[in-house]
Amino acid sequence: MPDRRAGQAPARQGDLFAPPPRQPVTPPEPPPVAPELWTRLAGSRFRARFHLGKAEHAYLASRGMAEVMAHAATFITTRLAPAHPARDGRQTPWRGHPVFIAQHATGTCCRGCVAKWHAIPAGQPLDAGQQAYLLAVIREWLRRDQARTAPESPGPARR
Repeated sequence: MPDRRAGQAPARQGDLFAPPPRQPVTPPEPPPVAPELWTRLAGSRFRARFHLGKAEHAYLASRGMAEVMAHAATFITTRLAPAHPARDGRQTPWRGHPVFIAQHATGTCCRGCVAKWHAIPAGQPLDAGQQAYLLAVIREWLRRDQARTAPESPGPARR
């Protein structure tokens, strides 16, 4: 029989029917973006013409890459991940957000382009790994275009 001295509570047994504690879910590591993709995209006159404008640069600078990529994740999940997205081929606007421009520049704008440029077949939902890969492509393109068209630092004042 346990000794119940003053000030000591008896040891409690855990609930045998309680669900096990939840382990934190870590998102899958996106596969690296192959350098050949950038070469292929640069070879496409259509894809190579897309670049961020002043408004998109300002938006990216004011919101930050993390928030813009959160928007990208929402766009990918709602507009691209379903097996048969609504208005497929027309679901990504041409302007209005840095991610929209990046999607057209990287071939992540519709399921047909994703199949052609990234070899992810249409007609089936995108899994978490495929979505992470597409987000990595968009992030890298934004980073590259931001560095390519970075606003020049002001030179010495002219008199």
